[in-house]
Amino acid sequence: MTDSVSCPDTRLDSHAALAGALARGGLAAEIRAMRPMADTGLAHTHVWLERDTIDWVARLPKQSQMGLPTDENLAYQAACFARASQSGHTPALHGVLPPGPELPRGGLLVSAVLGRPARLPDDLPAIAEALAAIHGLEVPPETDRPPLQTPADPWRAMREEVARQAEWLGNAGLCREARAQIEEAIAALPEHLPTEPGTAPRLISFDAHPGNFLVTDSGRAVLVDLEKCRYGLPGFDLAHATLYTSTTWDLNSSAVLSPEEVADFYRRWRLAGGLAGDTFTLLACRRAMWLWSLTWCAKWRAQHGRNRDADASGEDWSAQLSDDALVAHVRERVDHYLSPTVIARVRNELDDLQVALAD
Repeated sequence: MTDSVSCPDTRLDSHAALAGALARGGLAAEIRAMRPMADTGLAHTHVWLERDTIDWVARLPKQSQMGLPTDENLAYQAACFARASQSGHTPALHGVLPPGPELPRGGLLVSAVLGRPARLPDDLPAIAEALAAIHGLEVPPETDRPPLQTPADPWRAMREEVARQAEWLGNAGLCREARAQIEEAIAALPEHLPTEPGTAPRLISFDAHPGNFLVTDSGRAVLVDLEKCRYGLPGFDLAHATLYTSTTWDLNSSAVLSPEEVADFYRRWRLAGGLAGDTFTLLACRRAMWLWSLTWCAKWRAQHGRNRDADASGEDWSAQLSDDALVAHVRERVDHYLSPTVIARVRNELDDLQVALAD
């Protein structure tokens, strides 16, 4: 959450709403100034809060990507920040603004991070270290893992999530070739992964694309967007950090990586955290994460034209919640990723990476 870009939020009038919520919570006196930040994401509005000590950022949900009711969504996101911040590579949680008249979905107060967007491939080592630190956190006993998702079989859970999103392929206006390629790739996913150390559940962000990282002056990568954490397979995060559909998503960090650069990223992650991960499992997770992204694109294309949810609860991909420029950018990226040429390109790159990792 950088202070390098800011603009008025004309969609949600978050400035006035937040001022009211802070006053209701007795926090208004701590805030010297509020600066609405650029509308760069489909799930939150962000406001920079200047304080005498460390600045905060208010994260105000537009929706719940996890499909959770308002109170559960806030509790889930708070748990994401509280647990991942122990790695030293995510913002700390400072407070929760409960839902109320000003903010129907409430909000979180987290540490502000002074940093710049990630530059690829130069910042890949720093991102690998950040993810290794998060993945290396001690995993609590199963009874202490909620509210975060902790599926008994993370691979099966991912396959099921991809399958649920794939139900939108028929409503996304795909050409026949694109849909056939996606369905063929989904069918080719293995039913099970081998029982290896790399399949043990770890805390993962499940949203580790480069646009969600800021890099500080010291070179430390900080993952600033946390709302979908779960106990799952680290390979999903590694894929999301380096897939073509991730590295070309955000304009500020856009880059096309070579298989050799991606392979080096995986090696650095292993060295940074001493974590195991057999090549078969890592590549399977990469294919699954790519298919998750493609089926999400189909889902968004099918749903973004709907009116916003008047009850302000649960999942809501309505374009009415975001700035027109952001919606136009997402639409262009979605169209690009769902084109047959780009689908074939990524499939070929996955095969090339298998060779690079074997070297």
